Amino acid sequence: MEALVEHLENLRSQVAESLGAVLQQHALHHAKDDDLTAAIALVGDIARLAEGLLIEGVGELAERSGGRDVDTRLTTRQGCHNLNELVRRLMLCSSQTAGRLERAQRAVAPMWDALTDEERPAPLPALRAALLSGEVGIDGVLAVGPTLLEMRDRVSVEKVLLADEVLAAHARGEGPDSAPPVDADVLRVHAQVWAIALDQDGSEPHDRDITPRRGVSLGRSRHGLIPITGGLLPEVAAQLQMIIDATVGSPASSVRFVDSDQPTADDSEDHPRDDRTRAQKAHDALALALSVAARSGDLPTIGGAAPTLVVSVRAEDLTADTGWATVEGTDEPVSMTVARHVGCSGVVQRVALNHEGRILRLGTEERLFNRHQRRAIAVRDGGCLIPGCGVPAGWCEVHHVTEHSQGGPTHSDNGVLLCWWHHRFIDTGPWRIRMNRGVPEVQAPRWFDHTLRWRPVTRSRVRMLDLVGRRT
Repeated sequence: MEALVEHLENLRSQVAESLGAVLQQHALHHAKDDDLTAAIALVGDIARLAEGLLIEGVGELAERSGGRDVDTRLTTRQGCHNLNELVRRLMLCSSQTAGRLERAQRAVAPMWDALTDEERPAPLPALRAALLSGEVGIDGVLAVGPTLLEMRDRVSVEKVLLADEVLAAHARGEGPDSAPPVDADVLRVHAQVWAIALDQDGSEPHDRDITPRRGVSLGRSRHGLIPITGGLLPEVAAQLQMIIDATVGSPASSVRFVDSDQPTADDSEDHPRDDRTRAQKAHDALALALSVAARSGDLPTIGGAAPTLVVSVRAEDLTADTGWATVEGTDEPVSMTVARHVGCSGVVQRVALNHEGRILRLGTEERLFNRHQRRAIAVRDGGCLIPGCGVPAGWCEVHHVTEHSQGGPTHSDNGVLLCWWHHRFIDTGPWRIRMNRGVPEVQAPRWFDHTLRWRPVTRSRVRMLDLVGRRT
């Protein structure tokens, strides 16, 4: 078997020499577009071939590490706790990568007869052939393998092997629909469709299996953020995804201010931009959904009251805009911006303490903007007041244009609709809002409107219709 190691060492030297020359000459940077794309495709082919050999090798490691006698297992003899640790040490990879290789080999690694030492077919032989020929890699194997293997107890072997053949054909571009070779994501969709078609009775066992594993956990604060981990049931994840798509799917770039008398240079540039990442938008959509749910009145009560986010702050700190506030439910302090945001759209109750901590005076709750005021403001504004934001009125919060702590009245002439994100950052962001005889006006940042003019803004169809009527 020395020839095996020698052969692979020679192969490694050749690959290192060839790739080193490509990198040293900056060949990728200087290549034409067609040559660059062809080169990347070839590198992908090479990588898939290497992954095929890796998966085959990990399968052999698993075979030699699966005996009942712990002392005779390869993992034990190599001083490793399990197969994952052995693969990590051999490949210098992460536990996640080692785990992916373990899962992949279960679907495509060959079996060996313990008595005759003869090779038996892999669980998914067609997929294995596609792997060894470089037509699929580890992503493709994991897109298909677990789904088909999970059905074996409920679906005949013949049907599983038929699905294996058709999916491998899709990977080669020889599927029934004559489509080109498909990537791993499309293979996963095909595999799921086959599972639905073949495993009609598998939905209930699957549901019973995944339901106990659902859960969401909030971790300890890390650098000011609270990590969230867990797993959502498919329908819950789909609902959350719908909320995210609904709240971040409206592109602000379709709206901007243009002067009718100067429609020249700005017609093609300086569109409004949203610098949030997709993950940040998802966070803000979840925050929006939680705030809507909390004020809906449909949630269970806590101590007879609706679930209310309680933020505590010293009055002098809030006035001076210094120091920190605290939030009930977490040990992580929050900024004055958060305190103002919560107080602006929620309930304020003032508590007076002496220097020893005794409660001297307990004020009554001051509800900010009752439902009648909110409806009126919604009729006037139509939704989030910031141009290009598509959040509807029912999901918005009411913002005090002049802060309540600075004497701003809780009156429709001092309230505007803002979505959670724009409300959270209105004090630190580039947008400005003012009231002009009860009508909200917006000053956009310079990159949005170079004139920096204050302009009345609305998404209310009633007001828009009235404006159209005046012009016609």
